[in-house]
Amino acid sequence: MKQNGTPHSEAPRPVDVLVAGAGQAGLSAAYHLRRSGLEPGEDFLVLDHAPRPGGAWQFRWPTLTYGRVHGMHALPGMELTGADDSRPSAEVIGAYFREYEETFGLRVRRPVHVRAVREGDGGRLLVETSEGDWAARALISATGTWDRPFWPRYPGQEEFRGRQLHTAGYPGPEAFAGRRVLVVGGGTSAVQHLLEIAPVAAATAWATRRPPEFREGPFDEDQGRQAVARVDERVRQGLPPRSVVSVTGLPMNEAIRRGVADGTLARRPMFERLTAEGAVWADGSAFEADVVLWATGFRAAVDHLAPLRLREPGGGIQVDGTRVVRDPRIHLVGYGPSASTIGANRAGRAAVREIGALLAGEAVAV
Repeated sequence: MKQNGTPHSEAPRPVDVLVAGAGQAGLSAAYHLRRSGLEPGEDFLVLDHAPRPGGAWQFRWPTLTYGRVHGMHALPGMELTGADDSRPSAEVIGAYFREYEETFGLRVRRPVHVRAVREGDGGRLLVETSEGDWAARALISATGTWDRPFWPRYPGQEEFRGRQLHTAGYPGPEAFAGRRVLVVGGGTSAVQHLLEIAPVAAATAWATRRPPEFREGPFDEDQGRQAVARVDERVRQGLPPRSVVSVTGLPMNEAIRRGVADGTLARRPMFERLTAEGAVWADGSAFEADVVLWATGFRAAVDHLAPLRLREPGGGIQVDGTRVVRDPRIHLVGYGPSASTIGANRAGRAAVREIGALLAGEAVAV
């Protein structure tokens, strides 16, 4: 028998909990599942489609060194110590995640692609993957956002004769030497790209939909709670989560101050259209570009859940904490308010607590 183009000769294999994704959120959930008494590889499975440990970090560009990472929080139960700030974050965090998986015996299976989650038999979820199907009593979806780069649509994109790429494919500044580069987007990645590219490029320009908000001073605990509450309110209403920068602002530092002072971070509003040669604004001004770098963020990678029809009229999946309101067997970790390293840790623990009640046959409030 074939299902989605993949031969399957066996019935779905039963498992209590399946974790999709082995980034920060998935590993945190796996840690807490193991602590709750479930056996890795038997009672619960962790499936990861990446080729090696490290979550989305393994795909970051080489010039994003560990010392430049903003707000990396340790996984539960094991600190990241002695890291060299000058090493690429992909190497540092990849090695840390690998050691973490081995230390706690999480038995992550990779590369395994979760293709779809459907209603199964006997109240279980049918999880279809590249390595066969599983019948799970509960699912922790920790698939993050890296696989869904957001490419906005603007008039003239097809006419532009230069190169277009997204942050997800950013190779580092050397690729832009001597080029005229238009960076689009108002987040941290856009700022980092501009500060790296400007010294080697022939020229740069920066376009954003809204004026960037640079935040002075430390981001304290109270501000953090307020930011999380604003994101949480959206997902509780079934709206798509907003970007982190939209609620926190861009943290000001010395490099950004220099970029503002020397004109590298002189922001322009969004252009009206792209042409074969570059971008044109509503006032008639233009920028000739060899490259358009879309630093326009990512969307939640939840397409595998589409068969369950979990989306609300507002376009998002309504979540209470981590639990999907339409289906309490499913928890989204690293989604919305838990889409930060410390938030993912807390969400993993909360999801496991509720799933434990579900497996025990206790009522889960909806």
